[in-house]
Amino acid sequence: MRRLLILGAGTAGTIMANRLRGLLDRDEWTLTLVDHRKTHYYQPGFLFLPFDIYKPKQTKKPIRKFVTKGVEFLREEVERIDPDDDRVWFSGGESLRYDLLIIATGTDIAPEEIEGMRGPAWHRDIYDFYTFAGAKALRDKLREWEGGRLVVHICEMPIKCPVAPLEFAFLADAFFEQKGMRDRVELTFVTPLSGAFTKPTATEKLGHLLKEKNIRVVTDFAIESVDWENRSIRDYGGQKVDYDLLVTVPTNMGSPAIARSGFGDDLNFVPTDRATLQTMVKENIFAVGDATNVPASKAGSVAHFESDILTANILHYINGESLQDKFDGHANCFVETGHGKALLIDFNYTQEPVEGTFPFPGVGPLKLLHENRMNHYGKLAFRWIYWNMLLRGHHIPFVTATMDTRGKKLDPSQRQKAEVIHE
Repeated sequence: MRRLLILGAGTAGTIMANRLRGLLDRDEWTLTLVDHRKTHYYQPGFLFLPFDIYKPKQTKKPIRKFVTKGVEFLREEVERIDPDDDRVWFSGGESLRYDLLIIATGTDIAPEEIEGMRGPAWHRDIYDFYTFAGAKALRDKLREWEGGRLVVHICEMPIKCPVAPLEFAFLADAFFEQKGMRDRVELTFVTPLSGAFTKPTATEKLGHLLKEKNIRVVTDFAIESVDWENRSIRDYGGQKVDYDLLVTVPTNMGSPAIARSGFGDDLNFVPTDRATLQTMVKENIFAVGDATNVPASKAGSVAHFESDILTANILHYINGESLQDKFDGHANCFVETGHGKALLIDFNYTQEPVEGTFPFPGVGPLKLLHENRMNHYGKLAFRWIYWNMLLRGHHIPFVTATMDTRGKKLDPSQRQKAEVIHE
């Protein structure tokens, strides 16, 4: 028997396990999924948890509930990967050999990377919402907070779901307005980028939302340290932003096991071919989702689209065929803007967010780069899709892995390149 080993039972790893189990010969292949956790979290729900829009139980379920029959699930913590021996070592000292390896170890916050961040004020005056514990603690804080200077801050890129910090700022604006205390909250958005949105086109078209909501923006802020005693953050240029409540997105880093394996980049992400998802480590090692260093968004939609391409390439590899270099960096994301409205953005490696319709060209029903209630309902509906379709490896109708450019207003300078990739 040959073994296909998948490390990580998050979004990407679970999808890959469920899809491949139905495609690989059970008499020839053992499929093993490894994760040290027992709970699967719906991470997009962490955005809603601090505002009491979602309850904690709506964001978590047992991992085993989503592992299809025929997939061996091991609760082990990965110590390191030994590519030369085709072996993974676990923290307890045991190991497992593989013939094919898929790394789906994701990314996590590392507040300890910033001086003063994870100190006595952590989850007192300084909060994250990228973890279940952080989002829940922030919910409790916002329930009793009486106002002041609220700073929403990004340490550095890349981060999971790059639009989430902006969504938090928009939802905070609506939350405090609904509580009748918006005039007692000074809301500031601080980013290391030169614009509020990660894509310049989106910043240009959507920057008005920040002005309308009276959200101050501080750009090009490369944080050096947090002065938790005096409640301020400082950047390397000497700029200072004061806060009473800091909601930060700490540095995001890949699994420490990647660092211990000796082949990750400076942030422990796996060097990966951006089009085939085969790693640069060894030909029988692939990577998917947030664990990779490909220049695409670290978002659930990207993990979904990558899984389509990687499933095909795993089968090509097993059959001794050439890999398809088809992943184009496709991502689409709902962006909550508060008061029951949202935006939808669609983009890839070569094309910034575009105007148009999704998923049907010229029909929609969802409109891109337009704030409306339909997009908000689409975001809320995605939770059901995630638990009942996406994780289980089911195809989502009418949604393609590569970006469909039909019915979209492309930048003429990028149209030809985008169409070539789509073909």
